[in-house]
Amino acid sequence: MTVQRLPERKQVKVEDTWDLSSMFASDESWEAAFKKLDKKIAGYEKFRGTLGESARQLAACLGFDQEFDRAADRLGTYAHLRSTEDQADSATQRMVGRYMNLATRASQAASFIRPEIMAIPESTMKKYLAARELSAYRLLLERLLRFKPHTLSDKEERLLAMQGEMAQSANHAFRQLLDSDLRFGSLKNEKGQEIELSHATFLQFLISPNRNVRRAAFRQYYEQVKAHENTLVATLNGSMQCDVYYARARGYNSALDAALFPDRVPRKVYENLIATVRRHLPSVHRFYEVRRRKMRLRDIHHYDTYVPILSELTRRHTWKQAVSMIGKALRPLGDDYVAVLERGLSGRWCDRYPNRGKQSGAFSSGCYDSDPVILMNFKEEVLNDVFTLAHEAGHSMHSHLSCKHQPYIYSQYTIFVAEVASTFNEELLSHHLLRKTEDPLERAFLINREIDDIRSTLVRQTMFAEFEMLAHARVEQGEPLTVQACREIYGKLLRDYFGPEFVLDEELELECLRIPHFYRAFYVYKYATGISAAIALSQRVLNGGANELRDYLNFLQGGCSKYPLELLRDAGVDMESPQPIDTALRHFDSLVSELDALL
Repeated sequence: MTVQRLPERKQVKVEDTWDLSSMFASDESWEAAFKKLDKKIAGYEKFRGTLGESARQLAACLGFDQEFDRAADRLGTYAHLRSTEDQADSATQRMVGRYMNLATRASQAASFIRPEIMAIPESTMKKYLAARELSAYRLLLERLLRFKPHTLSDKEERLLAMQGEMAQSANHAFRQLLDSDLRFGSLKNEKGQEIELSHATFLQFLISPNRNVRRAAFRQYYEQVKAHENTLVATLNGSMQCDVYYARARGYNSALDAALFPDRVPRKVYENLIATVRRHLPSVHRFYEVRRRKMRLRDIHHYDTYVPILSELTRRHTWKQAVSMIGKALRPLGDDYVAVLERGLSGRWCDRYPNRGKQSGAFSSGCYDSDPVILMNFKEEVLNDVFTLAHEAGHSMHSHLSCKHQPYIYSQYTIFVAEVASTFNEELLSHHLLRKTEDPLERAFLINREIDDIRSTLVRQTMFAEFEMLAHARVEQGEPLTVQACREIYGKLLRDYFGPEFVLDEELELECLRIPHFYRAFYVYKYATGISAAIALSQRVLNGGANELRDYLNFLQGGCSKYPLELLRDAGVDMESPQPIDTALRHFDSLVSELDALL
């Protein structure tokens, strides 16, 4: 039987790929811009040692730095996007490497800026902040001055800046191993088709209605993870050692405190998230038991948790149908919002389908001077991919509106609020589909999907967040991560979060070694807080009127003009309170009860 393989990049239809010409018309034009920016690095030197002379001189330096960053962002974004198209393409990998080298050298050249600003006497800085020349940078400076206790001398900052490329080595090694070098073989799906198993197609097998297919894919995938467990632990340990090193070098109490500081998020937000989710774990355990009963399983394993309980209600959606469905679901956000989004998704904002070597998963990207673009690995038979597209579209519209309404310096919103905008769109899509169905079985199917979304985004990501906290704490205590240590930490979390009746396969203890987000320290908790805020805000918009919609659109237009907790508070939700998380998990519990009754 012929094995169904992914196409090579050159075999993909142009209309199914993204259009990056809003950044650069070609790799050659990127090269010309690269050389031009490379020469500008020397321009930093004329400002060294002068920032305390006058408000005008400080403003000139900040203006030069912002102009450089804007051009560098365009270069770096293009190189990264090109490299994700085929990660085995050495030419685009070289572009990324050269950009990283340029960015590191620029960072070294600009490393004097922060310490010189910090050295300006408080009385002088107070006058500067009132000066007309610095009005555009006042918020930037106020935020920068918060970092004064964690900013080192000029020479020390320069040394840290020189380590930029080296600090990414563990992440680069992990991505190359996971996406390019690991080979998982192939296996037959429920239709008897031989399909290549990859990181990108793993989920496709896990949603198979045939349990033998799910089990075989799970075991075959983790055979390769286990075969490389020592290498994977070494890269994860290297990344976390790096996190701890930088936190200590800058005088933070821990890597977690260092990660929370830029967004001015109190540690209690992180800790309350874990504590609140743990209080609701009995509801999660109850869902697994409902799932086991409804699937008529003797016992339930991890590979049984992705397939819809009503497997026979599979839904197939072409790209065009998915775009239309998302547009209808987002009508509550207004005609202008939907018109812009539909043009982008029907056009070439998106790199739509999998190809060999393409980066797995999905993301939204772009820069201030480009269209927002989306990487997808869209599969028509996977309903969740429609929700993923709605999710990434939320990011893209957030970017579009922030760039339209904010200057470059305040246009780049933080990840904390980004996950609210994306998950909000998923909530509206779920609401739309549930509202229009009159079939009890279809309603059960969609409720199952929403339950699984809350479970995977709120509960599962909180488990990941707790693993990150515990693993970093071990490294901070002088205990490097080993295979056995990872198994112990992650194994205990699995038992707590999945409950006593859930069968945990030994291989699952290695799941923590294949999660890309762990290479971006303390990132995943924002998915959990994001869905909690999104549920609250979507209900507020759906049940409200013009004022509630205005508040939400103002939030999308806000960029980083305020700290994330302030932006959310203005939009109508307080994330320093456990209430949004409690609300989301009570909603989860009611959905479990309705699903149990429907089936």
